[in-house]
Amino acid sequence: MMLSRGAKRSFEILCGRVSPSLHSKYGYSTRSYGENFVSEPKRNETQCTILRTYSSEVSPSDHMSLIKKLRERTSAPIKEVKAALIDCNWDLEEAQKELRKRGVALASKKASRAAAEGLLALSQNDKKAVVIELNCETDFVARNEIFQYLASSLAKLALSAGSSEQVSGHFPIGLQGLEDLKINFDHPKLSGETTVRNAITEVAAMMGENVKLRRGFAMPMSNRGVISTYLHTCPHPGLGRFAGILTLEVDDENAPLDAVQRVGSELAMHVVAAKPLFLTKEHVSSDAVQNEREILKSQAESSGRPQAAMEKMVEGRLRKYFEEVVLMEQKFVVKDTINVKTVLSELSKEVGSPVKIGNFLRMEVGEGFQRADASEDIAQAA
Repeated sequence: MMLSRGAKRSFEILCGRVSPSLHSKYGYSTRSYGENFVSEPKRNETQCTILRTYSSEVSPSDHMSLIKKLRERTSAPIKEVKAALIDCNWDLEEAQKELRKRGVALASKKASRAAAEGLLALSQNDKKAVVIELNCETDFVARNEIFQYLASSLAKLALSAGSSEQVSGHFPIGLQGLEDLKINFDHPKLSGETTVRNAITEVAAMMGENVKLRRGFAMPMSNRGVISTYLHTCPHPGLGRFAGILTLEVDDENAPLDAVQRVGSELAMHVVAAKPLFLTKEHVSSDAVQNEREILKSQAESSGRPQAAMEKMVEGRLRKYFEEVVLMEQKFVVKDTINVKTVLSELSKEVGSPVKIGNFLRMEVGEGFQRADASEDIAQAA
């Protein structure tokens, strides 16, 4: 009724004081102003008129949209995304910068945690093959496409940045030098140029785990022959948990290489499956042979058999040891009725030129880690 009467009256001027905000949500702020009216003789009335002024705040529907956009850009947890947006007054670009700052700090805190999971990434050309191991804490992160993209990119960079000098055998890649190199990403969530070290830190921040470039090896190709590779447990081409690399050398440079490549692929798979430690018996150190002989002799003596029988037992078990650890003596996994030495002999006859294994390498994710300790560290961190 007061508003109805006020509409019929004329008033002279808006005056009074501004009160504090009554409401400041949903994109506007509300303030109250005191108003003095001339109503009837000898009577003054004061009334509040509500005015709205729009501010820079955003509505709740826009909140969800911004959270979704920032999460798509960064893959950060929703809780962290929302906190960064609130702290930055819902400014998307500033919140993204803030998340990166927080992520770097968080990644440095997690750098001491055990990282025994991850992937091997392999890249090769006609002259060389390179394999690197990128570790994380859980296989859940190893299945993440950002982590996989980083691993593949690092392998390609290591291949292109390697020395062009011919070196026999395989050799380790200098991780310090690789981490200092610049890398250019073309990915929805990883873009632009940065150093390898910074890229690893950024991905660690996204994943919320310790991410570490553990090791890498390169194997050059000889002048004549092929280089063959095999990856097992392979989520995408060039990625896997087990890797085998092998070079086959052909004496005649004019010999056809189709059969050599076929057998090379089978032998690379054999290396992963059979886990050889040495190429030939001559590569086994005399100390290793002597230690194995002493162990076998001790086992034979406990049998109580005659001396001649014990000596035969030791020699037989020593041959068995060579068949387990020496590549040329192992049973071929594709056809276990013959050994690898026989496979090469038959291949040499097929191509009309002697073929031999130049070198081989086998890698497995997390080998050498104490996984029980790693699991304990992860459980404590959680």
